[in-house]
Amino acid sequence: MQNIDLSSIYTLWNGMRTPRLAFRKLSLEDEQAIFHYSSNPEVTQYVIFPTHRSLEDAQAFIKLNLEKYEKGQVACWAVTLCDTGELVGTADFCWWSLDQRKAEVGFCFAKEQWSKGYASEALMGLIKFGFMHMELHRIEARCFEENKASARVMEKAGMLHEGLMRDFIYVKGRYWNIHQYAILRDDFDKIPKYDGFELEVEWRE
Repeated sequence: MQNIDLSSIYTLWNGMRTPRLAFRKLSLEDEQAIFHYSSNPEVTQYVIFPTHRSLEDAQAFIKLNLEKYEKGQVACWAVTLCDTGELVGTADFCWWSLDQRKAEVGFCFAKEQWSKGYASEALMGLIKFGFMHMELHRIEARCFEENKASARVMEKAGMLHEGLMRDFIYVKGRYWNIHQYAILRDDFDKIPKYDGFELEVEWRE
């Protein structure tokens, strides 16, 4: 699909698959799974959103994304296991600059799914989708300085560390240093593992 625009991503996009993961839009039926990992302080320690305290928090998060889908805006996608359909996390393009041809990606996974390579696979899926279907020139990702696991995920996906931004964001009662990572289309084209990385995208008719 060529010359895709922002609105088409969230109206015509109908999901995609990597070797072990399936991406789809969130639904209200996902509230238990979202609450399960978003209520874990270990999961939310190094993310911007607060720890969920009730199912209502998960419902509000899902409804916000459903509204964004309807408006054709960037929004979170559910990440599930191909074999079982279990929702294990979310991944998304946080923002997308059409004129600059660049975007930022993010991800969050349930604790019991850590250290299984799912975050790296999801990130690689987003990166390949961004370059092959969104015609991006640059894809960025950021993480708190203390979040060493996310930094490793970004490096495994071929992103380069561009620097540490001191006191970049104020959230959860304090300022945080943020690591900046990025990958360019030229970098992507030179990484052999992306050639054999399977990504199947489904579009609505």
